[in-house]
Amino acid sequence: MPPAQIVVVHPATAMRGHVRPPGDKSISHRYALLAALADGESTITGYSTGADCASTLECLRGLGVEIEERPRDAAGRHLRITGRGLGGLRAPAGALDAGNSGSTMRMLAGILAAHPFATTITGDESLQGRPMRRIVVPLERMGARIDSRNGRPPLTIHGLSTPTAVDYQTEVPSAQVKSAVLLAGLHAEGRTSVQEALPTRDHTERALAEFGVRVERLGGNTVAVQGRQPLRGRTLAVPGDMSAAAFWLAAGASLSGSEIVMTNVGLNPTRTGVIDVVRRLGGRIDLGEARADHHGEPVGTVTVSYGEVGHAEVTPDEVPGVIDELPVLAALATHGGELKVTGAQELRVKESDRIASLADGIRRMGGEIEEFADGFHIHGRRRLAGGEVDAKHDHRLAMAFAIAALGAEGPTTIHGAEAAAVSYPEFFGVLDSLRA
Repeated sequence: MPPAQIVVVHPATAMRGHVRPPGDKSISHRYALLAALADGESTITGYSTGADCASTLECLRGLGVEIEERPRDAAGRHLRITGRGLGGLRAPAGALDAGNSGSTMRMLAGILAAHPFATTITGDESLQGRPMRRIVVPLERMGARIDSRNGRPPLTIHGLSTPTAVDYQTEVPSAQVKSAVLLAGLHAEGRTSVQEALPTRDHTERALAEFGVRVERLGGNTVAVQGRQPLRGRTLAVPGDMSAAAFWLAAGASLSGSEIVMTNVGLNPTRTGVIDVVRRLGGRIDLGEARADHHGEPVGTVTVSYGEVGHAEVTPDEVPGVIDELPVLAALATHGGELKVTGAQELRVKESDRIASLADGIRRMGGEIEEFADGFHIHGRRRLAGGEVDAKHDHRLAMAFAIAALGAEGPTTIHGAEAAAVSYPEFFGVLDSLRA
C-alpha cells in the first residue's frame, strides 16, 4: 500500500470531458495467469496499472515466470510473458505476497493446487481477514491440502501433479471461486465443471478460449473444461475497466450540465449491470457500437450525461453483476436520489466491511442511510454537507466517497485515499481534470 494520503474533494458544478479507463483489473489478472501456463510467449498491452495486478505479476515472478515490461503508455502497462506450460511453475524460495488482492490469492491457489510442491501465499492485514474457505473446500476435493488460519490467509497449498476432476457447485456466486476450480481443472485428467446459482463474470472462460482451451458452457449456469489442454501464447490487449468507468458514470449522472465520454470500455455483458442501474437512477447513457471481437471481449465508447437523479432498487439476483459497483451507485444516490440494495452480504467480507464503512462515511458527510445485514438504503433527499471520512483501506470506498463529495455543500476530507491505487492510481488526477 502507498504511504498514507489525505485528499480533500471540493464540490463541483459539473463534470465534463473524455476519459480512457485503466485496463480491466479482472481481465489483467487472468491474462497474466494464463500466459504463465501457456507454451511460448504472450504479449499483453493495456495491463492494469493498479497495485492488485502488480501483486499477481510479482507472485508469478516468484514462481519462475519471466516477465519483461516495456514502457507503459496511456493504455497501461505493456508486458511480455514467457510461459512455462501446464504444471511448469517452479517452487518459490519463500512465501508469495498477494498484497491486497483477493483475486490473486484465490485464482493463483487454483493453479498451485496442481503443482507438486508446497507454497505459502500471504497478504496485507485486509487480505488476511478475508474468507478463503470457499476455495479451500473445492481444491481439497481435487486432492490438494491447504493449511489456513480458520479459513483465512495465509494459505499454505500442498499441491499435486494431477488433481482429481470434479463437478462442483459453488456455495457463493463468485467468479474467483469458479476460476480457481477451472484453473486447477486444467491440470486434471478428465472434465471439471462448476455450477453457480447465479451467473458471475465470465472473463476466465473467454480468456481460456483465447489461449486455445475449449470451454463447454452447459445449461444451469454451468461451465466445464477438459483437463490437459495446452495453452498457446497470445498477443492480447486489455480493454478499459467497467468497474473503473462506473465512477465516471456516476459522476456524469450526478450533476446538472455534466457529460463524460469514455473510450475503450469493456462491455462484457456480465459487467454492464451497472449501466442498467445508473439508467434507472436517471443517468442518460449512450453506448457506441461495440467492437465484438476484441480478443473475446466486446469494447466500445460510453457517453453519460446528467438526468435528474431518481429512485432504484438492486435485488439479490442482480447483486453478483454489480457487486463491485455498489459503493459508487450509493454515491450517485446521495445526489438527490434513493437506492435500496438487498442480497449483498458479500460486501461484509470485501477489503473492508463495505456496508458498515459506507454507512459510516455517508453519515459523516451528513447523509441518510439505513444499514441492513445484507445491504443498505440510501435516502438522498437532502444535500450532503461534506466532512471527514475514512476509506478503511478500501479502494472502492475511497473513490465512491469522492464522487459523493462532488455534490456536497462543503469540502470532504478523505483519509486513506491512497487505497485508490489498488485499482486506479490515476483516479484523483482524472477527477480534477473533469471539473467543468
